[in-house]
Parts: sequence; C-alpha cells; structure tokens
Amino acid sequence: MFVIVCAIVMNLSAVDRCAFVKTTPDCSMEDSFINYLKMTFCLLPPELTPLTITLCVSVCVLRIYVFSIFSFCPNLSAISSSLRLTHNVAGVTFLALGNGAPDVFSATVAFSHPHTAGLAIGALFGAGIFVTTVVAGAVSLVKPFTVASRPFLRDVIFYMAAVFWTVVILYRGTISLGETLGYLGLYVVYVITVIASAYIYKSIQSSVCVCACIDSEYCPLLPYCESTSSILLSSLNPVDSRIWRRKSWRWRAIKIVKMPLEVLLLLTVPVVDPDKEDRNWRRPLNCLNLITAPLVCVLTFRSGEYGMYQIEDQFPVWALTLLFGLFLSAIVFLTTTNNHPPPYHSLFSLLGFVVSAIWISAAALEVVSILHMLGVVFSLSNNLLGLTLLAWGNSIGDSFSDVTIARQGYPQMAISACFGGIIFNMLIGVGIGCLMQMFNNEPVVTFEPAGLLTWVLAGSLGLSLVLSFILVPLHCFHMGRSYGIFLLLFYAVFLLVALLTEFGFIHTGSL
Repeated sequence: MFVIVCAIVMNLSAVDRCAFVKTTPDCSMEDSFINYLKMTFCLLPPELTPLTITLCVSVCVLRIYVFSIFSFCPNLSAISSSLRLTHNVAGVTFLALGNGAPDVFSATVAFSHPHTAGLAIGALFGAGIFVTTVVAGAVSLVKPFTVASRPFLRDVIFYMAAVFWTVVILYRGTISLGETLGYLGLYVVYVITVIASAYIYKSIQSSVCVCACIDSEYCPLLPYCESTSSILLSSLNPVDSRIWRRKSWRWRAIKIVKMPLEVLLLLTVPVVDPDKEDRNWRRPLNCLNLITAPLVCVLTFRSGEYGMYQIEDQFPVWALTLLFGLFLSAIVFLTTTNNHPPPYHSLFSLLGFVVSAIWISAAALEVVSILHMLGVVFSLSNNLLGLTLLAWGNSIGDSFSDVTIARQGYPQMAISACFGGIIFNMLIGVGIGCLMQMFNNEPVVTFEPAGLLTWVLAGSLGLSLVLSFILVPLHCFHMGRSYGIFLLLFYAVFLLVALLTEFGFIHTGSL
C-alpha cells in the first residue's frame, strides 16, 4: 500500500508534490535518519529533482559499500573460541551471521513493516536465485569439482523447505506467532542436523577466517617499545605503505575515497583477532573504542531516538553514555600496558560484534528507505527493487569471496558457503523481522497481496533448487563447466522474465 499511495505524488504538479509528501502519513520515513521523499521533492527546486535522486542513489551505494567492508570474522572467531564452540556450530551460527549479515539485517528491517515486506521477499528470493545460479555457476566454471553428496543434499532440502514454507505464507497472506517461531525452530533443527552429520559421518565442515601475515619479513629482529601516540596513529592508518607503492593509480584513487569511512570504523569498532599473537591488542585505540562504541550504539539505534531522550527533561542519554565511556576507558588505560592484552580482552570482541551489527542495521535501514523512494519516483515494485539492487548489493561481496576461494583450490568450501548462508538468511531474516512487527503491532502479521512477480520469483527459485537436486546427483555430484554455463543461462532467463513481468509485457491475461 505504501508505494501505491505515495506513487500518487508523481501524478501531481511539481509545486504540489512537496505538500503531499509532508501531509501524507504513508509517505513518512520515521525509522530512517533522512526522509528521502522530502529530500527528493522539497529540498531542491523541481528542475533539480534528478540531481537529488542521483545523490540518494550515491548514498545507497555508499551504504551497500559499508556492508562489503565489514568483517565479522575476527570478532566472531574470538567469540567462538571463548565459548569453545566446535567449527560446525560456529560455522552455521556466528560465522553464518558474519557472512550473511547484510541480507539478514536488510530482511529484518524490511519485514518489520508491512509496506516493505515485498522488498524483503524480493531481496531474499532474488539473493537465493543469484547465489544458487550465478555464484554456484561461477564456482563451477572456475574450478570444476565433485561436491560432497550428503552436505549438498542436506542444504538443498532444508532450503527447499524454507522456500516452500515462505510460499505458503505468502499465498495465505498472514503469518502467526507459532509459524514465525517455526522459522527459528527450523534453523535450530538445521544446526542440530549439521552437528549430527559431523559426528555420524565424520565429515566436519569448517568455516575459517584466514588472516595472512604479509609483513612477517619486515618484523624487527630485536623487540622495541612503541609510544602510546605512535600505536594510536598506526592503528588508525588504513593504508599500508608497502601495498600503496605497488598498486596502480586507480586503486589509490578508490582507496582515498574509502579512507574516511575506514577510519570511522576503526574508531568505533574494536577488533579482536585470535590469529594474531597479541590478539590485535591496541591499548590506546581500544580505550578510545570504549568511548566511541557506546555512543554509536545509542546515537544509531532506531535513528538516535533513544540517544536524544532527555532524562528528567534535563540530561540527554548520549551525554550519560559519554561519561560512562570515559570512566570505563580511564580504568582500562590505567590498569593495562601497551605490550600485553588484559585477561578480559575477549570482551572487546563482543562489543565489536554489537557495534558492527548496529552499524549494518542502520545502513540496511537507509538502503531500504532509499530503494523505497526509488520505487515511488520510478513506479517500480518493491519486489523488483529487492530482487535486483538490494539482492545484488548484498550478495556481491559473497560472490567475489566464493569465487576467490574456488580459485585458491577450495570449491567445496565455496559451494557450501553458497547454500549455508542463504538458509540462514531466509529463516533468521523472516523469523526475526516478523517477530519485530508482532511486538510492535499485532500478534498476526498480514502481508500485501502477492503479485505475479512474486510468484515468478518463488517459482524460479523453486525450479532452480529442484533442478540442482536432480541434475547434480545424475552427474555423480560433479559440478563441471557445462553445469556452470547452464546455471548462468537459467539466471539470465529468469531476470528477463522478471523484467518483462514488471513492465507489463507478461501478465495474468497473457498466460
């Protein structure tokens, strides 16, 4: 209903559009930091509307870039080590969250509101098709291999069950609390199945975040003591001078653009790396993180609503958080040294995980809002925006990672990441998102009526899974180049059909 109601604004004159957006409740974007509809139609004169849209799209690209440069792996690996989790449990829980965080947060944000549920459906189904066809096909082309039969069949069956469940709920148009909890319960069953498979068949699948030390030959022969200020400056420098000298001018130009955001993340997100001898202990930076990280949490969560709250109408919450951070930072600074991490250093990994999650959640919220605005301006459905821009933006990082892993000789790990991640995204994204909507509104979530494009999405995803379930065993679980080409062609045909459906060339009357 949101896009339908707000799309009326495009039928009005340029003078009346701003007033309509300001006075129509369905056009409000209360959960994002910026109301992009007001920005589009009220900030600049009507003749400069294309410029405003270009700026919004640029912000959207920047937010998606935030997704791609976040790495949960070191902190999640440290948490898993501290909790003494096996590689299987860590791989399908914490590390799955690290790899699928953009999709999960985007789906959770979109599902938490009825008018953006279509965006989440498009993103989840679109990412599912993209990963199981384009990424899996690219892996098969780069490194033909024989996939492990039991894990492959297990992942495909569980993902087919999740997709079928979602299709049934979309057909009914409602989801109850029990069904929402069923999504989370199905993921728990999946985790238990992975653990059982590891013990029964002795085929342990591990997801490892590998951190290569590229500068070991440059390490000094004799130890030396760095000053606190030099440690802080080197920790906040995102550029390695040796790498800088070897790279091209294009890489340097892109790096210069990225540097402000990378420095911001270094300032606010503590990282504990168990693969390093000192576990990445940087005393001055970690103490600074104790000040900035809590501030980011209160000023970013729910668009800063809680951070700006006045205690007794006099003292803001963000100021209290700042004082608490300063007090905690002073204690840590006075009771630790630069050379040795404290016994409680692992707690910084938990703080880094929370801050990373909040950063990505905030970025996901803005991306969803911008895509919403684009849907209103260009009269595009949420489903199309989800299956294209949002799905591609969330999956592009995993695509490069999986293909790189395959090139390095680990295609089995790459194909496992393809299916394991999308199972997590579907079950956790839908489950948590619907739970959030239930807590805020009613015990039963009602979805907008599914259009033809939704069924094209669901049918294409289901068909791709069924074909993989049949064809891969028929080829003795060998995924060769011919199969990779078939998957890429399948995605091209799907995308063509989806675009023809969106623009009215394919409709129910023509079927």
